[in-house]
Amino acid sequence: MFKQIEGSKAVAEAVALCRPEVICAYPISPQTHIVEALGESVKSGALTPCEFINVESEFAAMSVAIGASATGARSYTATASQGLLFMVEAIYNASGLGLPIVMTVANRAIGAPINIWNDHSDSLSQRDSGWMQLFAETNQEALDLHIQAFKLAEELSLPVMVCMDGFILTHAYERVDMPSQQQVDAYLPPYEPRQVLDPREPVSIGAMVGPEAFMEVKYLAHAKQMQALERIPQLAAEFKQVFGRGTGGLTHTYHGEDAETIIIAMGSVLGTVKDTVDEMRDGGHKIGVLGITSYRPFPVAQVREALAHCKRFVVLEKSLAVGMGGILATDVRMAMSGRGSLRGFTVVAGLGGRAITRKSLHKLFREAEQETLQPLTFLDLDWNVVNKQLAREREVRRSGPAAENILRDIGTVASKIA
Repeated sequence: MFKQIEGSKAVAEAVALCRPEVICAYPISPQTHIVEALGESVKSGALTPCEFINVESEFAAMSVAIGASATGARSYTATASQGLLFMVEAIYNASGLGLPIVMTVANRAIGAPINIWNDHSDSLSQRDSGWMQLFAETNQEALDLHIQAFKLAEELSLPVMVCMDGFILTHAYERVDMPSQQQVDAYLPPYEPRQVLDPREPVSIGAMVGPEAFMEVKYLAHAKQMQALERIPQLAAEFKQVFGRGTGGLTHTYHGEDAETIIIAMGSVLGTVKDTVDEMRDGGHKIGVLGITSYRPFPVAQVREALAHCKRFVVLEKSLAVGMGGILATDVRMAMSGRGSLRGFTVVAGLGGRAITRKSLHKLFREAEQETLQPLTFLDLDWNVVNKQLAREREVRRSGPAAENILRDIGTVASKIA
């Protein structure tokens, strides 16, 4: 059934259709509307049996999800930004214990300075935590990926983050095809845990493991993610059979068949990138797009195949590895090791919610075609502002906090009183 609905509400309805038994909630923008809508469904009796637990922090939310999942309940939560960082210890515990929790991450920048707008810094900071990470391009894909995530998590007994861009998707009203309960039930079987705490058969979960076995335990988590590289495309194909639309998978290409330049990105920015590519192809430019849906596990073989015949690639990423440059780009370069003639460029863009416009992308992509880009580029960075602050720090020992100085320089806040 087609509905015009806010992205967060669409995800909440999709999660409810998956019949979670425990939902742990702590509000942090921009994920709050998801758990609010789920709370209303539980309170009204529309979602039952389900226990909705208000907790005192994000750390508590993940801790409750771990406890619920360990007892055999289908468990769900959601978070963003600093909230994800607050639950980091429990994040690693969830994956290390092999618990199939599904969590929405409404991607948002990490402070300091404080910023509530979108980039991918939060989820990418947890790329080595052992969680699978799926990135949605649209609200329809966000809805569909949650249904697939429960099945993926429970088959492999590993947790999954479904990442959707904060505000850009979570608060946008779009037309989505909302499945029926019958369709979801036909796709997602009742939860049968691989491990469960049962008083009749007591076992320890989370016991101490010494050097004699720790590496083997960690390797098994890696092996499961390698299994996911095969299972994720299969689940997407099964999803298409039941729901009649293709969505999910590891990667997707757009105009990649004859492309000499391929743009690689994740999340909602892919829509703007595709629009720009359409305009450039109308002008005769051989340019295409590779969208990454599964960031963890990383689809090395699919990336190599997609870039096999191009001359260059540009990784457009909404994150920054401080002191290094690209995060997604590092994985792409590793996947393409051995292709010495292939030129690669890293472009950091959209940090803290800065707009990524078609005008800027047109210029960027033309420079990539001409191979005049620097290996690391910061899209639309105001160098005048940056250089002014750097000069201030060289000249004045007590130069003050950089963020507040920059705000004064651009006139966002009142100037310092002499």
